[in-house]
Amino acid sequence: MTDSPLTLAQPEDAHSRADWEAATAAVLRKTRKLGDNDPDSAVWDKLTRTTLDGIAITPLGEPGGPATPVRPHRQGAWDVRSLVSGPDAKLANEAALVDLDGGVTSLWLAADESTDVAATLAGVLLDLAPVVLDAPSATTAVAEAFLALPGDKHPDTNLGVDPLGAMLREVPLAVDDAVAELQTLVRKARQHDLRAIVVDATAAHDLGASDAQELGWSIAVGVAYLRWLTDHGLSVDDAADQVDFRYAATDEQFPTIAKLRAARILWARVLELSGVSAGSVSTGSTSGSGGAVQRQHAATSRPMLSKYDPYVNMLRGTVAAFAAGVGGADAVTVLPFDSANGLPDGFGRRIARNVNHLLIDESHVAAVADPAGGAYAVEKLTADLAEAGWAEFQRLEQEWESGHDFDAFRARIDAVVAQREKDIARRKRPLTGVSEFPNLAETLPERAADPLNDRVRRYGASFEALRDEPAARPVFLATLGTIAQHTARATFVSNLLAAGGIGVEVAGPTAGVEDLLKAYAGQPVVCLAGTDAAYEEWGADAAAALREAGATHVIVAGKATDHADDSAAVGVDALSFLNRTREALA
Repeated sequence: MTDSPLTLAQPEDAHSRADWEAATAAVLRKTRKLGDNDPDSAVWDKLTRTTLDGIAITPLGEPGGPATPVRPHRQGAWDVRSLVSGPDAKLANEAALVDLDGGVTSLWLAADESTDVAATLAGVLLDLAPVVLDAPSATTAVAEAFLALPGDKHPDTNLGVDPLGAMLREVPLAVDDAVAELQTLVRKARQHDLRAIVVDATAAHDLGASDAQELGWSIAVGVAYLRWLTDHGLSVDDAADQVDFRYAATDEQFPTIAKLRAARILWARVLELSGVSAGSVSTGSTSGSGGAVQRQHAATSRPMLSKYDPYVNMLRGTVAAFAAGVGGADAVTVLPFDSANGLPDGFGRRIARNVNHLLIDESHVAAVADPAGGAYAVEKLTADLAEAGWAEFQRLEQEWESGHDFDAFRARIDAVVAQREKDIARRKRPLTGVSEFPNLAETLPERAADPLNDRVRRYGASFEALRDEPAARPVFLATLGTIAQHTARATFVSNLLAAGGIGVEVAGPTAGVEDLLKAYAGQPVVCLAGTDAAYEEWGADAAAALREAGATHVIVAGKATDHADDSAAVGVDALSFLNRTREALA
């Protein structure tokens, strides 16, 4: 045996970094993204993208980087967990039983003070199906109602205590009361051989936090709970065994994989520094051997879901679930595609649970533990996220030395939200069906309101607000030239306007100003769409003639010109442009 890696490629298939740079540079020069005089090595700067945490993601992973010291402990299929919620206990119970019959293996019960826990879980075999509670506003009442249910409970059941997460969601709760509630419910959970705590990092994610902020929050909260419990007589081993974690999985595949892997590293480091004994933290019934581990529940992101064109959410949920499984999550929840529209129906729930079955049973994603491990790009992104998450954890530790004040943390989240909103507004982060390829003629599915949506900042909310109140009048699309000549810019600007709830009336093929005037019906806003040559030849005349015919606001699809009041081109702040256009239409 030697330490050298096994060589799989033939000598003629081996290439150097310079070879890759040269081949990539040739492609970028063809698309004019790289100049003829630029060095080949410039491809790294051109293709490297930066996350909201400032982490550079290079186009290619290179050997010699870090290796993840902590691997997932899950062996085989993950726990398929469905979310059960809603004010109607009978409907929620029917949904839970159908999910369990359809292959779901555990339940995540979102509840409040009005929830009838017994009716919601009627008929559920609690010794076979773990239940994880989530009741930020009524934690003790819901937990006691659950514990009062007859029969044994599955050992992976969790009472879902997370007072700091509740406080971040602005549930009024004093720290002293939170400590007392935590200690009381941990004691009761231990009496029933259950767990009590879920560090719910989606509390930060739902507000718009970045991946590193979500990581830092989860570790800081986990450490706080360890301190609260050990300060009141519980051993660190027993305290650590009471804690589960929940993270958001998004359609950004590799960052999600890396985030879950980084979370495992960070918590392992905390347990090591805390003196937790190896093997003292149980891994759960779906996992492998013990050790200093983190039990992870990954739920597909609620902020990433769109209310409009909700069927695209099936794709988002599939990518997110794949990333969660590959990242090593012990339990995975896929939110139904219609969750942003309200309480999901039976079809949405069926699709959601079947995504897990397709990934596990047909794609065999769970057959290999940590399949992304060893990939240079994933290992580097994992290490970078772990470093950024630890830095955020240290900031929170300093801020909480004199009390749990979340103002500074919320301010940092707000800064991330502002940057994300800027990227979405300029469509650098495109949202299919919302900011890109919208369908003004679609009919949204009608669903009952879901209170869980009230605590979420959805990424597409600004565009969706415009769609909620469509413009009363359309824009006249003054197409210059033949269909072949104007279709590119006409399609671009039509999609852009539709993203803001603005329809268009198209002139069609035209040969000159007279053809435009024949098609014009007095709309106050017109948009010229054609080639640069057409703009040069008769764009100014077209704008002048349309103004004389009644147009009060002229837009040009492309670069700004003297004869237009506004312009729409790639990279424009779409939200600002759409609001200006709607004002001109009013």
